[in-house]
Amino acid sequence: MSASSPDRSSPPHHAAGPAPGRLPGFHAVVPAGGAGTRLWPLSRAARPKFLLDLTGSGRTLVQATWDRLVPLAGESGVVVVTGTQHAVAVARQLPGLGEADLVVEPAPRNSAAAIGVVAAVLAARDPDAVLGSFAADHVIGDVDSFHAAVAEAVAAAREGWLVTIGMQPTGPSTGFGYVSPGEALAVPGAPSLHRVVRFVEKPDAATAERYVAEGWRWNAGMFVVRAAVLLDLLAEHAPELAEGLRRIGEAWDTPQRETVLDATWPGLPSLPIDTAVAEPAADAGRVAVVPGSFRWDDVGDWTSLGDLLGPAGDGAGVPLGDPGEGLRVLGDPGRVVCKDATGVVVPSGGRLVVLSGVDDVVVVDTLDAVLVTTRERAQEVKDVVDILKREGRTDLV
Repeated sequence: MSASSPDRSSPPHHAAGPAPGRLPGFHAVVPAGGAGTRLWPLSRAARPKFLLDLTGSGRTLVQATWDRLVPLAGESGVVVVTGTQHAVAVARQLPGLGEADLVVEPAPRNSAAAIGVVAAVLAARDPDAVLGSFAADHVIGDVDSFHAAVAEAVAAAREGWLVTIGMQPTGPSTGFGYVSPGEALAVPGAPSLHRVVRFVEKPDAATAERYVAEGWRWNAGMFVVRAAVLLDLLAEHAPELAEGLRRIGEAWDTPQRETVLDATWPGLPSLPIDTAVAEPAADAGRVAVVPGSFRWDDVGDWTSLGDLLGPAGDGAGVPLGDPGEGLRVLGDPGRVVCKDATGVVVPSGGRLVVLSGVDDVVVVDTLDAVLVTTRERAQEVKDVVDILKREGRTDLV
């Protein structure tokens, strides 16, 4: 992991707009990793979903994440953590990202290490620094409401809380963690803050249904906390990881950075931050939640993406035939012909894609692979990727 100097040739950066209010001492961490296998064949290991424009906005997911965080932290307050394979692409897409703010992991060590190493560096510089972690591949609507929720979370974090932003479930999904809100907390600047009673990662269907009925919220993977507090929590619940991160953090601004990093990083435990910190800290009564009222989606599969896209023909170009309200197109609608059909179509392979007499299908056409499935079974696309890996077709994944 080091500050890299990749080629930053890029179109001019699209400004994020007037800042609604900078939060002093706040730093935003953007873990940018994963391959997004449920969005195969568009999302690949070499070009994962955070590097793609999946909403037709003209901005990739990581660019949109940058756009909504800069008003809160400033360009110098946003740090992106990514792997060596994607560092050049991230730098090109984010020309406003400082060279020292692109942290490149030499090997994947999961989210606790990715977020924790930034916490260790910040804590060594300023014990009062507050960091917020926000995934590079999520879609958020109503940015003003998002900013308000983060501002509340920062106020609570300054008081020593580990804060998560909890989203209102749209159904009993088994793909998300759940947060049980408890009593309201009296923290200045955080009027909607509640203590978290329990934090449970990805329950089964029956349990998820019960949680939704009881008013639990989805864990959206957004955590806000003082950097020093996060390191203390790691020391309690993952001491080996905390010890290694502290060594890296203390050496980061010295000539020993690379030596300590090379000696320490390969041995760090690979742990998700949810189970390494959030769950045990919630059991100890140290986690709070700010309810998020904005639209949020992790774009987890083709069904999820279809729900985000507007009806075909809302943007530039109209599919041929009779697309109706039930067709969603990501890409050029002029390459789609539809007759009595609904579903999601991605015509990125250069061919004409024709749908006739089929409902709720997913058709993704790329140069070297074509996916045909249904929205109901969209989650199973990751199993196809597993098959390709097992058969040695790494060129396709």
